[in-house]
Amino acid sequence: MREYLIKNAKIVNENKIFEGDVHIKDDFIKEVSSSISAKSSEIKIIDADGKYLIPGVIDDQVHFREPGLTHKETILTGSRAAVSGGITSYFEMPNTNPQTTTIEKLEEKFAMAQDNSYANYSFMFGGTNDNLEEIKKINPKTTAALKLFLGSSTGNMLVDNEKVLEEIFKHSPLIIATHCEDEDTVQKNLEAHIKEYGEDIPIHLHPKIRSEEACYLSSSKAVALAKKTGARLHVFHLSTAKELKLFSNKLPLAKKKITAEVCIHHLWFDESDYEEKGTYIKWNPAVKTAKDRTELLKALNKNLLDVVATDHAPHTKEEKNNIYTKAPSGGPLVQHALPAMLEFYHQGKLSLEKIVEKMCHNPAILFDVDKRGYIREGYKADLVLIDMQSPWTVNSRNIFYKCGWSPFEGTTFKSRVSHTFVNGHLVFENFRFNEGLFGERLEFNRS
Repeated sequence: MREYLIKNAKIVNENKIFEGDVHIKDDFIKEVSSSISAKSSEIKIIDADGKYLIPGVIDDQVHFREPGLTHKETILTGSRAAVSGGITSYFEMPNTNPQTTTIEKLEEKFAMAQDNSYANYSFMFGGTNDNLEEIKKINPKTTAALKLFLGSSTGNMLVDNEKVLEEIFKHSPLIIATHCEDEDTVQKNLEAHIKEYGEDIPIHLHPKIRSEEACYLSSSKAVALAKKTGARLHVFHLSTAKELKLFSNKLPLAKKKITAEVCIHHLWFDESDYEEKGTYIKWNPAVKTAKDRTELLKALNKNLLDVVATDHAPHTKEEKNNIYTKAPSGGPLVQHALPAMLEFYHQGKLSLEKIVEKMCHNPAILFDVDKRGYIREGYKADLVLIDMQSPWTVNSRNIFYKCGWSPFEGTTFKSRVSHTFVNGHLVFENFRFNEGLFGERLEFNRS
């Protein structure tokens, strides 16, 4: 038997903050109350001493690069960094090598994670121009979602056959999650810039190549197709204010058919940061204007945007330190996502309740995750203690990513994760990892 009693915490859950205790027994939350007494000398007591206790974060979009790209990251190293940042569950993307576009390859990845993941896991199945029959075989109770790249990205999984795309939208047994950038627009912009600058295009022009127009054209087509077919659509990583008009806050999340996500980097950085950060903040879709960043944060507060994710997509420094056309897009984020979001709380821009809603509750609602995302009796004990007044500066010595760098290097965060529980196991405590891999395959409440 394994038991913990977390005492004197400020519990952030279901749009409330209240002082209380949480009793963990084996994998589950046994009791949540204003005061709980230890009923056995075997119970390990953790005095939260006013720290904030939140549900474990569910990150719906990570790239842990396994199999085939493990010089950048692995399930082991990525999930380890994730739990240090309070992320206890993740959905990993299909653009690995080989790609996760058959049931056989999907199950192989689940087998890898079973032996290597600190955090709970699921994988998205990848749609292509020619695997509709495989898509129809997916079990919706055991797989997170179907991922479609409507703009080319790492792994070249572009779905550009419009007839096939409509058939996928009609017949997918899963939520369809999309990367939306119009490929024709991006390629025309790229060709024009290469003609003017050669291959070494100034990095600050990245948002001109991966432009607002490219994003809006693709997102609007995906939304129109979802409305036409009745598909359940989730649009990944919105980066522009213009795209916000495609989404609504008139229904509660559980009743929405079309939802949207924003990522940490599109809330934190803008085009003025390219001069200092260079290709280290080169993402697809691109980090854009300060106005876009401001409007995305407002939309998060207004529930036009439903989920906050990382799109954790590490590359090595050697790969990033290339000229524009050779430097890959993406960066590592799982370790620093929650501390970055908590800075918005300190700045008075987001409440703690809203952060927990967007990073913990809403991913569970949107993807029908079973018994996670909340601090409730009978739910899995995925829990995070946060010290809100414990400043620390990101540097090479405290980065856990395999790639060894972070776009936040040099940033001082006011808050830090002090404890992370995964399925009732204390896996991370004060910058140290406890032995053992306790992540489980996520299950979904779907018919």
